[in-house]
Amino acid sequence: MEENLKQQDTRILKFALFGPESTGKTTLAKQLASYYETEWVPEFARDYLQEKWEENQHICVEEDMMPIAYGQTKLENDKLALANKFLFCDTNLMVTKVFSEMYYDYCNPLLNEAALEHEYDLFFLTDIDVPWEKDDIRDSPKERESVFSVFKETLIETKKPYITLSGNKKLRLAKAVEIINNLVLAKELGFSSADFVQIYEHGISFEKIKEQLQIFKNGINKSNLISPATVSNGILSLSEADFEVKATLFDASKSKLKLKKFVPASGAASRMFKFLNTFLNDFNIEKESINAYINRKKESQLSLFIIGMDKFPFFEIVDKKLKEVYSDFDSLSVDYKNYYFIKMLLASDYFDFANKPKAVLQFHQYKTHIANPIEEHLHECAHYGSSNSVSNLHFTVSEIHQSQFEECVDAVKEKLEEESGTKINISYSYQNKSTDSITVNLDNKPVRTEEGKLIFRPGGHGALIENLNNLDADIIFIKNIDNVIQNHIEEISLYKKGLAGILIELQNKIFGYLKEIENQKITADKIVEVMQFLKENLNLEIDFEDLTLESKIDKIKEALDRPIRVCGMVKNEGEPGGGPFWVQDEEGVVSLQIVETSQVDLTDKNQIAILANATHFNPVDLVCGTKNYKNEKFDLKQFVNKKSGFIVEKSIGTNTVKGYELPGLWNGAMANWLTVFVAVPIITFNPVKTVNDLLKPAHQPQ
Repeated sequence: MEENLKQQDTRILKFALFGPESTGKTTLAKQLASYYETEWVPEFARDYLQEKWEENQHICVEEDMMPIAYGQTKLENDKLALANKFLFCDTNLMVTKVFSEMYYDYCNPLLNEAALEHEYDLFFLTDIDVPWEKDDIRDSPKERESVFSVFKETLIETKKPYITLSGNKKLRLAKAVEIINNLVLAKELGFSSADFVQIYEHGISFEKIKEQLQIFKNGINKSNLISPATVSNGILSLSEADFEVKATLFDASKSKLKLKKFVPASGAASRMFKFLNTFLNDFNIEKESINAYINRKKESQLSLFIIGMDKFPFFEIVDKKLKEVYSDFDSLSVDYKNYYFIKMLLASDYFDFANKPKAVLQFHQYKTHIANPIEEHLHECAHYGSSNSVSNLHFTVSEIHQSQFEECVDAVKEKLEEESGTKINISYSYQNKSTDSITVNLDNKPVRTEEGKLIFRPGGHGALIENLNNLDADIIFIKNIDNVIQNHIEEISLYKKGLAGILIELQNKIFGYLKEIENQKITADKIVEVMQFLKENLNLEIDFEDLTLESKIDKIKEALDRPIRVCGMVKNEGEPGGGPFWVQDEEGVVSLQIVETSQVDLTDKNQIAILANATHFNPVDLVCGTKNYKNEKFDLKQFVNKKSGFIVEKSIGTNTVKGYELPGLWNGAMANWLTVFVAVPIITFNPVKTVNDLLKPAHQPQ
């Protein structure tokens, strides 16, 4: 008897349509089989019950479950012998098991065991979002939700790979076809059905997974640096008077423009406090002094932190809490005071600074209050990013941190709006999980958790090109969350407005040329003018040799019809990170790009020399135009250099693993934009990479 319930072993991909209602499942199974010209199994239980009905045996009893199960298994095995590539089963033993338990509160042990043993590459759980239709075996229209929950819980408890199909029949068919095609690809890549469901639910396309695995295998070519971009060789240098003229142009134009400020702010502050965490992990106050630790570890950052401790904007609130918690705090030795201060600053049950987003930390001490980066960005936005007394500020955040952002915004927004006479609109977005990458080991095999789950990691700030792409604005200012200043807001605003004025000038000229092309009014003389403009203003040279007039016009249109970025560049003072360079791509085209050190081949002496001769640094100070001459949004994803991502190595426990990061937001993600680099003063660049940066003059009261 048990042999009659054995599922045939085969390499055919088997799909089970699973759910409490038969209508729709049979139709979908037939449609899928027809689409793939392969086999399917009819609703045997339904046929069996119909036969009983015709014999006037109107009541199905528990004893009917085993004949149904035998019939199902035989029919499925018969069809497996005929199937070419796929088999679609609109019923299976698991369905019969569930109904047996629901209706009779009992399931024959043979049926139960066989239902658990039967394997399908994927279960399609059919949703109940379509109208209920009466038939001979469905009699519970008011219990659809509870019955559906039983079916779903059964799949979860038995750890069967499943995906829910919702929508009308047309949508379900389209979704099922896409899923099946992706499952085939996943199987070819060596993934299990459980892996497939995990990847599917994460939202990553399987083509992307395939591309990522190829990247891990083949590596990523390093950037080919030709020379550093310098003043008069790729970097525009303006006087303060010039900036004032450009800023005036922006102020005169902005009433007709929708402005937005875009602030990447999803990261936690863990790196800011890394050296303090290391200290707490390594130091034993009962065995050595802090000074001995500093000397032993040559830990100058810790020394600076302790020396400047009372100058941090959060000093007083931590000191006050210490005196509340430790009644004898004032009588403790200096070492114990400093140790407890650091410990409380990072303790999860107290201030927990290292696990909070940078945006909400105390950065600046004013006479009346302490300000965090969120407040400073709202303040800045009202100064240079407002039009018609409205400013729009967009933060990219981690979903778990958004409530903290909202609390900080609510605390200061009304006051800042009243002071500036500007309404400040705040919006948020998250980095899309579909931009994550799979994690592999050094042999390029997927890494798993102890439970066997695949591990994914975020795709880096390059993933934010999708967030940027979703914004609707004529001019978008981009600035990092930690690049704020306590003083000199007027100077900061001048240079931001100046960059925006340069963008407006460029757009006016470019849009004029493109409209002439569209209206077929461009002449041979005008082409010469455009070529000169491209060379002098956009650092672009187009090879027009042996081209017809029509081809020249096409080349010009292709070159000009792109999003534009104007990037402030500061003098290089040893900060880590990217800078402006002339770069040659694989096709021999030379262009201006922002290049990170990790993109450079550090085994090549020539490339190292070019890197060392860089005069300027990228402070992430961008003003962007993301609409074309018809006032239509560009699809920014079309201008990404997909070959310029990063392979990064991380540690998981004692193992080294690899992840893939997308082309950086201001690196490869904007590689095919029109680019202008402009020298701006160092005062515009005041990042807080470590907590000790808050001791610098730009972050101290004046």
